[in-house]
Amino acid sequence: MKFSFSNPTRIQFGQGQIGSINTLIPKDSHVLVLFGGGSIKKNGVYEQVENALDGYNWESFGGVEPNPTIETLDKAVALIKETGVDYILAVGGGSVIDGAKYVAASAVYEGEGWDILTGKHTVDNALPIGAILTLPATGSESNGGSVISKKATKQKLAFMSPLVYPQFAVLDPDVIKSLPHRQVVNGLVDAFVHVCEQYLTFPQNAPVQDGYAETLLKTLIQLGGKIDNKDDAWRANLMWSANQALNGLIGSGVAQDWATHMIGHELTALYGVDHARSLAIVQPSLLRVQLDTKSAKLSQMGQNVFGLEESDDIALRTIDAIEAFYQSLEVATQLTEHEGDKQSAVNAVVEKLKGNKMLSLGETGAITPEVSEQILNLAVAE
Repeated sequence: MKFSFSNPTRIQFGQGQIGSINTLIPKDSHVLVLFGGGSIKKNGVYEQVENALDGYNWESFGGVEPNPTIETLDKAVALIKETGVDYILAVGGGSVIDGAKYVAASAVYEGEGWDILTGKHTVDNALPIGAILTLPATGSESNGGSVISKKATKQKLAFMSPLVYPQFAVLDPDVIKSLPHRQVVNGLVDAFVHVCEQYLTFPQNAPVQDGYAETLLKTLIQLGGKIDNKDDAWRANLMWSANQALNGLIGSGVAQDWATHMIGHELTALYGVDHARSLAIVQPSLLRVQLDTKSAKLSQMGQNVFGLEESDDIALRTIDAIEAFYQSLEVATQLTEHEGDKQSAVNAVVEKLKGNKMLSLGETGAITPEVSEQILNLAVAE
């Protein structure tokens, strides 16, 4: 088990922490405040940011979409180059923070920004980033990953770089109070699948990673059961769980999967499915198709997370329990948003996977386009 783990993001956790950013951003910075659809101007977050940035030279750029597009983000890049911004403050959920990472890298790159997503350009420089999290889900506030869409071609691709870790992240659970119920549910499901992608592979003699992953999964299930009673403790535990699900710790030194995400990205790009809901659609079908290779960890999850008794069919019952968990949150586990018949939808997703070179997914690279087709045949509704 060899790995290198470093998480440089400073976490400012708790109520009232937004004001602390004026101790974290250098006073001589020219700041760009990047945000989404404008809800932060209604719930008081934007006003707190304004107060904290009193005395700073700063600009603002809103309108980053729930699945951030290069078409929108390139406008922010242009603004940076025009005004001389040298620090980015992302105020939003994972999409805004992902967008900030792309903007931070693209603003100091002379080529086409999409080169970063296709792998033509490896990020070798980036503007510093700070984050104020408003929707717990992706863990983007303290990792180096970013997922960006290209509207023109209906592509959704990812890049990773240690240079785009936020320098700090403010996690104030109070911001969840004003979120729509659907967004909170999405965040919980997203975090749950993030843990699964690092845990549901094969036994690797990693009891620390496994044990921490199982604690996170049990916590998220418990939170799901109390989702209609979101008190302060509930909000704080969701925010911390979602952060810990993808800050790199539970994935250190172990094989990871991420096929559910790669296939789910295509559902979002083609049909506009919410990111978390695309994962809930793909994951149960993927686990059933991959039952033989994942049976040991599914059995472990069934016993340690869901409390199931050991039996010959425990792996299958664990998949059923995962699916039932999503359905208890009123999250669908089959794709119904597709256009046309089922076969056309399956074909469209498989062709996108091929076009984006998603040809050997999963922890062992065994999920070929043919296997993805099998998964989609289960996941897509008639």
